[in-house]
Amino acid sequence: MIAELGNFALMLALSIALLQGSLPLIGAWRGNARWIALARPAAAAQALAVAFAFGCLLFAFAQNDFSVGYVAAHSNSMLPLQYRIAGAWGGHEGSLLLWVLMLALWTAAVARYSSQLPDAMAARVLGVLALISVGFLCFMLFTSNPFGRLLPAARDGRDLNPLLQDLGMIIHPPLLYMGYVGFSVAFAFAVAALLGGQLDAAWARWSRPWTLVAWSFLTLGIFMGSFWAYYELGWGGWWFWDAVENASFMPWLVGTALVHSLAVTEKRGSFKSWTVLLAILAFSLSLLGTFLVRSGVLTSVHAFATDPQRGLFILVFLAIVIGGALGLYAWRAPSVGLGGGFALFSRESLLLLNNVLLLTAAATVLLGTLYPLFLDALGLGKISVGPPYFDAVFVPLMLPVLLFMAAAPFAAWRSDSWRAVLRRLAWVAQAALLAGGAALLGWKATPMVAGGLMLAVWILLGTALHLAQRLAPGQDGTLLLRIARQPRSYWGMLAAHAGIAVFVVGVTLVKGGETSQDASMRVGDEVRSGELRYSFTGLEKVDGPNYVAARGTFEVWRGEQRVAVLRPEKRYYTVQQMPMTEAAIDRGWSRDLYLSLGEPGREGAWLVRIQHKPFVGWIWAGCLIIAAGGFLAASDRRYRIGTGARQPAAPRRQINTAVAEGVI
Repeated sequence: MIAELGNFALMLALSIALLQGSLPLIGAWRGNARWIALARPAAAAQALAVAFAFGCLLFAFAQNDFSVGYVAAHSNSMLPLQYRIAGAWGGHEGSLLLWVLMLALWTAAVARYSSQLPDAMAARVLGVLALISVGFLCFMLFTSNPFGRLLPAARDGRDLNPLLQDLGMIIHPPLLYMGYVGFSVAFAFAVAALLGGQLDAAWARWSRPWTLVAWSFLTLGIFMGSFWAYYELGWGGWWFWDAVENASFMPWLVGTALVHSLAVTEKRGSFKSWTVLLAILAFSLSLLGTFLVRSGVLTSVHAFATDPQRGLFILVFLAIVIGGALGLYAWRAPSVGLGGGFALFSRESLLLLNNVLLLTAAATVLLGTLYPLFLDALGLGKISVGPPYFDAVFVPLMLPVLLFMAAAPFAAWRSDSWRAVLRRLAWVAQAALLAGGAALLGWKATPMVAGGLMLAVWILLGTALHLAQRLAPGQDGTLLLRIARQPRSYWGMLAAHAGIAVFVVGVTLVKGGETSQDASMRVGDEVRSGELRYSFTGLEKVDGPNYVAARGTFEVWRGEQRVAVLRPEKRYYTVQQMPMTEAAIDRGWSRDLYLSLGEPGREGAWLVRIQHKPFVGWIWAGCLIIAAGGFLAASDRRYRIGTGARQPAAPRRQINTAVAEGVI
């Protein structure tokens, strides 16, 4: 009865979502306090119902209940328990239930941790989130039910895709969905503000921490996906501009613009219309990614479904959500107002230009992703848009964004002079140029490497200079007191910008310095790659829980010193009859040694690929620092206190408030 209980829980969740998405919204419109009060308990009840359904699916996987069709399609009795659990979201139906669970948890979190919201505003936000839940629950119950019975029950399952039998499968989808679905909260706040006509600094302050948390989770999800592909697929790449990779990257770009726009709306009252539009676009792109993955229009290791009927359902839902939100925006936008004015050169203008560039970059990625699909749909042939297009179009748009990243915090609000900003950053610019020149002339680096290092130094030193000026001895108190006075949102900004610099270093050096060499080797052979020798010292058979593998042993030598032992595998999964490459990686702070086994040849020879990847770990270190900065900024104290009238501040509070006003 576990499957039937799970199915009943989904139907119950749909009923609660319909209630939550109707009565509180009507109550907010009519001023009915009783109906408004239904929103928070309904959100908690819906989360409990969806969580119970998800628990039923996990139990079915753990118990190898092959009478459930979805379990039989994505599990096997020989599959280790941790991968059986991950198999719950390893296919279309289960991953959709994970999406709905994340949405329910986000909704419950807003209900629980937004006590400072006016009741009518909270009812509107929770009502909009409930209507989104209604759409996805209907999609699941009517087209993609994970609890459908298979009669008679299968004797065993077809197994989880071997590509997904990895720790990354356990971590990556929940993190990614936390980000994807989290933008629904920013969307709900924007729609609720439009419905109530309350687009002010208080609205931005309410919305900003939720947006920061969602953006940080999406950063972690993209990081984990890149890292997982790097070590699991065996080709050594960390980003391929795959259409489904792009589907997660586009909301991240728009979300980055949204985070900055919310900061300006909160502090200066500007960018109101722009902020609402970005919130709508960020969630719309999340829904678009869902359509691409589940419609059957893509062939990708990330794609879940190939049923056009499901794609049509999502497309209609996408049109309703986006069309309704944009229609509401068009109706309300004239009454929103432009907010505070600012000069042609100011911190606001630099942030606006930054947002325009990020939005343009997202548009170029969208074009490169959808253009081949449109050509194919119109019968005009199949083309592939890959790294050359994105390198030529996307990268130039990011260069000014990186330049403004260091400069914008030094510009004053409302009005400033570009000459004054350059004077403040003069020694930073000189140091960056010196670093680029040293790389170009001293290390014989390519112009691309020199330029990347110059930008990284520019951002790092600009961030350090801004911190030094904030902690300058001219202010009252000791250094420790001045450090303590800085709000967490400021430290989060510094961390995120520093993380971008670390990321740029990693991308620049791995792109400019990676090497790859293929060789045919037998046991006892040696191959030299650069200053290292790779010795093939052994080959053994390994029996895994649901695979057999050939494991090679390679010793890596620098002169007479052994620096690493690598043990790559070539696996064969017996149920799905699918070969897999498990690369061996020796990691270091300044390089990775990456070795993978290809297909066996004649007379015991194996095709071996040896790769040297300098500073590739800095890419993921930068991503982690960026995400940590987002979480730190979201934990700022002013997001956890009310926004109503307060008593006059004491002198120290006044100092802290003045400090906070300069924070992005």
